[in-house]
Amino acid sequence: MASYKETLDYLYAQLPMFTRVGASAFKTDLHNTLALLEQLQQPQHTFKTIHVAGTNGKGSTSHMLAAIFQQAGYKTGLYTSPHLLDFRERIRINGAMVPEEFVVRFTEDMHTHITDIAPSFFELTVAMAFQYFKQEAVDIAIIEVGLGGRLDSTNVITPELSLITNISYDHKNMLGDTLPEIAAEKAGIIKQGVPVVISETQPEVQEVFINTAQSKQAPIHFADQEWMESSSAIEGHHLNLMLMDRQQQQMRKFQLDLNGQYQEKNVMGVLSAVKLLQQQGWHITWEHVGTALSHVKKLTGLRGRWDVIQQHPLTVLDVGHNEAGINEIVEQLGHVNYQQLHIVVGFVKDKEVEKVLPLFPGTAHYYFCKAQIPRALDEVALAEMGAAAGLQGHAYPSAQAALQAARQHAKPDDMILVCGSFFVVAEVM
Repeated sequence: MASYKETLDYLYAQLPMFTRVGASAFKTDLHNTLALLEQLQQPQHTFKTIHVAGTNGKGSTSHMLAAIFQQAGYKTGLYTSPHLLDFRERIRINGAMVPEEFVVRFTEDMHTHITDIAPSFFELTVAMAFQYFKQEAVDIAIIEVGLGGRLDSTNVITPELSLITNISYDHKNMLGDTLPEIAAEKAGIIKQGVPVVISETQPEVQEVFINTAQSKQAPIHFADQEWMESSSAIEGHHLNLMLMDRQQQQMRKFQLDLNGQYQEKNVMGVLSAVKLLQQQGWHITWEHVGTALSHVKKLTGLRGRWDVIQQHPLTVLDVGHNEAGINEIVEQLGHVNYQQLHIVVGFVKDKEVEKVLPLFPGTAHYYFCKAQIPRALDEVALAEMGAAAGLQGHAYPSAQAALQAARQHAKPDDMILVCGSFFVVAEVM
């Protein structure tokens, strides 16, 4: 029997992987996924699911929902991507990662089918997750879309509920050049008669969702029209929120351990989802919700969302990398006290880096770096693009080297922020 490491080497080497080759690994139909699931006797229909799509916030939203179901006593599967440190982060039950033995055995059992079907890395991982959730008989699984929605490998489920976070420019080469085009891809997860929650009302794409929902007779809920924020404050490691349930004219207080200010929008989507789930007969109390939201990291193992890893200097990791994500980070920086800001940043080649760089604060010191993957943007090229956008700094061959330099230059009252790509954050961890 192969070892876990040998199995991963095989998966990474044999299968087209988006993180390595980019767009060519993205399949434009569900053929391979359906062929794999056919061999496994359709595991995706053996447990209940919630489907989460969107450009930013879908990871945080999926983890919050998983935490709530866990807290309410349900055996809860969680499928997310990409991973930061270990492949097994993608597939969890009640916060625990899929065992190495399962990954090895599944890959060996499917070996001939992998050769015949030639799936992408993501397609095989989705099939692996569904098979694991079936084997372990989960009560519910939260399934995060990989990319887009309509043609994403996860779009083979009929969920209890669909949830779409926000729409921003990302992966234009695959999802379309305009926000309505991108929204149409994400709206592809809306199913016949299945309620859909939209976390954030965005005037330019609102119609796309309303029209798709109508055509599918799917009840649609815009969460930020159902909830109103009356106060929010970051205190220590928590984000304290007071939200008004407009329908019931009732105030609810939450303390989130995901303390980025940008989580407000995500949490409204989660709360609207909870209300629908309660109506569907899931036994979730507001006490479950409150406890879960204050312990998401502990319950689910989530990392990399305004993740404070050191106090002096304050050192924060955040996987935000596209326009909306960077805007959220910059807004969050406005809530933090520091003398000088040091930013360690790296990107992958297919991101719209020129669009994003001007959003960064001009007063920070920059440590431009290159993640250790083939798709990473060269650090010298990035530093030149940064200079063109008015950002001053130096280039470093790796995220580790960049962080080391930032730590040497930073004083105790300064702040170090690591962001720009999942892979940069993963290397720093």
